[in-house]
Amino acid sequence: MTEARNTERVIDVVNIEPRHRHQIIFKLIEHLGPDDSLQLVVDHDPQRLRFLLDFQYGSEYGWTYLQQGPDTWRVRLRRLQAETGLQQTNVG
Repeated sequence: MTEARNTERVIDVVNIEPRHRHQIIFKLIEHLGPDDSLQLVVDHDPQRLRFLLDFQYGSEYGWTYLQQGPDTWRVRLRRLQAETGLQQTNVG
């Protein structure tokens, strides 16, 4: 299992009602400082969330899969420095 960074908040969204998940996640990431991160734990591949983040924020946030199923997915969302650009890493 992947350890969280010291400044990283880990949120298990499995227990959050599905209709509220994206709203809560967006509120949390809007408050991330540069190079801060948020780790999400979900029970499915959050591809729709990734699409929405890319659409709304573009290269402001990086997306890294830390674990990809079959029962649990872990994703690190990181607010990037302005000059860094979008960094995506897939970890199998």
